Amino acid sequence: MAFLQNIPSWVKNKYLLTTVGFVAWMFFFDERDLITTHIKQPLELKKLQQSEKYYQDEITATKNELSRLKSSPSTIEKYARERYLMKKDNEDLFLIHEK
Repeated sequence: MAFLQNIPSWVKNKYLLTTVGFVAWMFFFDERDLITTHIKQPLELKKLQQSEKYYQDEITATKNELSRLKSSPSTIEKYARERYLMKKDNEDLFLIHEK
């Protein structure tokens, strides 16, 4: 225990050790630590904003498509033929897949 006598008394102070431990815990180990708050969360926020923009664009496109489908029967027929590969009774359907 001779090495404890060489340490200054202010370093062995229990209040200082408690404060240093608390600060270390808050900066590195807590759920809302420094790394999470200032690095990970802004990156996650940016990804969420990009996905929000994508989904808003998809909603707008779907609403436009729905309004076109409600407006004319020829659009409904075209949509059914292209999307669901429907055909009339006297027609043959050939699918060509491009690579």
